[in-house]
Amino acid sequence: MDVNKIQVIDDDGNELEFDVLFTFDSEDTGKKYVLYYDADDENAQVYSSIYDDEGNLYPIETPDEWDMIEEVFNSFMAEDEEEERLQDID
Repeated sequence: MDVNKIQVIDDDGNELEFDVLFTFDSEDTGKKYVLYYDADDENAQVYSSIYDDEGNLYPIETPDEWDMIEEVFNSFMAEDEEEERLQDID
């Protein structure tokens, strides 16, 4: 999944467009994950799904997967904050 936007069908059958925050592969689960959000929402929530090579999205299946995704997300946010801090110094 190399695109910056994805389409998600909600529970009511509406197609919604989200911005991709990042994707990653897990060697532990052998699955691909995408984290995405609504860039138009000031209080945007970050969502996560499993995806396949065709771009189909699937729900996260286990609490262990959620824990792993949370760790990856927190690492991503910490790195992003560190990069911003270093740019402010320069």
